[in-house]
Amino acid sequence: MRHVAALAGVGVKTVSRVINGEPNVSAATIAKVTAAARTLDYQPDLHAGNLRRADGRTRTIGLLVGSVDNPFSGAVHRAVEDAALARGVAVFASSLDDDPAREQEAVSAFLRRRVDGLILTTISESQAYLAPELRRGTPVVFVDREPAGVASDTVVSDNLEGAAVATRHLLERGHRRLAYLGDRAEIRTAQARRRGFLDELGLAGIATRDIPVIENLHDIETARLAALALLERDDPPTAIFSAQNLVTIGVLHALRESGLQHAIALVGFDDVPLADLLEPGVTVVAQNPQEIGRIAAERVFARLDGDAGPAVRTVVPTRLIERGSGEIPPRERG
Repeated sequence: MRHVAALAGVGVKTVSRVINGEPNVSAATIAKVTAAARTLDYQPDLHAGNLRRADGRTRTIGLLVGSVDNPFSGAVHRAVEDAALARGVAVFASSLDDDPAREQEAVSAFLRRRVDGLILTTISESQAYLAPELRRGTPVVFVDREPAGVASDTVVSDNLEGAAVATRHLLERGHRRLAYLGDRAEIRTAQARRRGFLDELGLAGIATRDIPVIENLHDIETARLAALALLERDDPPTAIFSAQNLVTIGVLHALRESGLQHAIALVGFDDVPLADLLEPGVTVVAQNPQEIGRIAAERVFARLDGDAGPAVRTVVPTRLIERGSGEIPPRERG
């Protein structure tokens, strides 16, 4: 910092004020200090700065997503990063991989680095272990899945209604032999999507005990194998609701292997890459992960800026995108 001050022709305290973004520093001085820091490739020691910074912030947040392999998680990550970058905040990110032990390890790692806030996708039965951190005032926002054991800001898709819309769409096209393929049964979003599917069938007067409900499909391959087994039954469904994007990809593989992509209707929950370029295109109930990430970041920064109000639950709407697969009519038995 002394070298930067000497090159810029200012005092060390002035360099500190510029680096820490303090007010009442002229634009010309900021420009000189920034140019000198760039010339010297100076990177401020954030941890040392915290000892002097009145608010004690590290200008970092921790982000735990489902999996970096999942396009949904990637879109949430990007939206959070964009919002954080605009505020000069860095994002530490990690994947959950639906492992409760990994969840708590990642959160502990974030907290050891004294992050200013947390944005979390979780899998543990309870997030009560975060209660002490919430009492200390650390902003925690849950995304995609509702927390248990604590009350905190949450941003989720309208999973129940989205699943109902998908099911209704298939029913309106004459399907009565439907099947549900879903994610891990213990995940709250999966539970809501299953309930939306079954409730809509019940409203249509269809006995749900006769409907195949296949769960715990945690990746593309398990979904592919489950769908193949379903399609090989003597009385296969005429339509499938796949309740997660990786599950949808697995079902697509199975339909193409069986040569049934033009015979069995399919609606997926959450969009999949290149869904509009397939033949037929894949009809989906699309989430808005960019909006989920943006709102989550806004909630963290609002809390850091002094919002002490009660926990806010934000539900982001889904939308049905018709591309062809969900509009295939039921074929006759035979």
